Amino acid sequence: MLNRLKAHLYKFDWIIMAAVLLLVTFGLVEIYSVALGRESLDLLNFRKQIFFAVLGFVLLFTFSFVDYYFLKSVSRYLFFFGIFLLVSVLIFGDTVRGTKGWFNFAGFSLQPVEFIKIILILFLANYFSGLAIKVKTVKHFFASVAYTLVFVGLVLLQPDFGSALMLSSIWLVLIMAADFNLKYFLAIGLAGIIIFTSAWFFFFKDYQKERIMTLISPTADSLESGYNSSQAIIAIGSGGLMGKGVGFGSQSQLKFLPEAQNDFIFAVIAEELGFLGVFLVLGFYFILFFRCFNVLKKINNDFGIYCLIGASGLIFIQMFINIGMNLGIMPVVGLPLPFISYGGSSLLSLMILVGIMQNIIIKSKTRY
Repeated sequence: MLNRLKAHLYKFDWIIMAAVLLLVTFGLVEIYSVALGRESLDLLNFRKQIFFAVLGFVLLFTFSFVDYYFLKSVSRYLFFFGIFLLVSVLIFGDTVRGTKGWFNFAGFSLQPVEFIKIILILFLANYFSGLAIKVKTVKHFFASVAYTLVFVGLVLLQPDFGSALMLSSIWLVLIMAADFNLKYFLAIGLAGIIIFTSAWFFFFKDYQKERIMTLISPTADSLESGYNSSQAIIAIGSGGLMGKGVGFGSQSQLKFLPEAQNDFIFAVIAEELGFLGVFLVLGFYFILFFRCFNVLKKINNDFGIYCLIGASGLIFIQMFINIGMNLGIMPVVGLPLPFISYGGSSLLSLMILVGIMQNIIIKSKTRY
């Protein structure tokens, strides 16, 4: 048993582990820094995040032992369980900032959609790796669209536009990896334009329209819809090369920057740690992505390849959108910065995902 554990840990990708650990550490430091700016020092969120970080690493190691072939075999059941979760949260969930997407347990909130992202990756990876899909017909293409829309539709009912965008992005990454005919993408693009136009007039709420319009001109209404983006840009610009120091960021400490520990924690990093801090954070993300794609050529089955691509794609796109929100080049859609932003559900789901990625990497090193 001990020898098996040693062999397992020996095959671990410790560089990925180091990158994830350092990103989580950056998040904890800045969450603590934001707490310093409160009228009375309140470290409850900081303590919660430490708890979730420790639990997250436990889950990471646990899922690194779970054979991803087993996850493949149960992915269809997980799909229906995901539907059950999303329907349940619409009925029994709590509403936070206008979105009915949380379960509340003894003071801790759980956001099911974060785990739905993992389920969708596993389900689509299983679907695209099936023998029948090798033909890549139009039926398979639009079947994958239909499966994804089940989740997307239920999430939009909350409404959570950011998470719906991420679920759609997961599908896009995996469908591109599956190398379907270009004409199918053109058809989906046309359908997307029609759906978006219809949603603009009949579905989107005013605040969602304002967020999208803010993308066009982030600072046009700096006191209303563009306030968040404007303050984030000011914070980022004021950081300079070395930053103002942890706990000394004027925008975050004086509470000009809203959601400083969530959506706009990147701006806090830039203000307090400067260009150097931003460079390090981006460097750790780069290491994570580089290591993931470097191992792809060593994986000898399609399911593992799709899982790794889907997981890496999820982390990259969510990182890109969050940083874009902070820079004013993307709409504010409420997506956390992976591994760094405050939020237990996001952190736990990402740790589980990294655990699955580690199992894929470990299996690729195993000789039978």
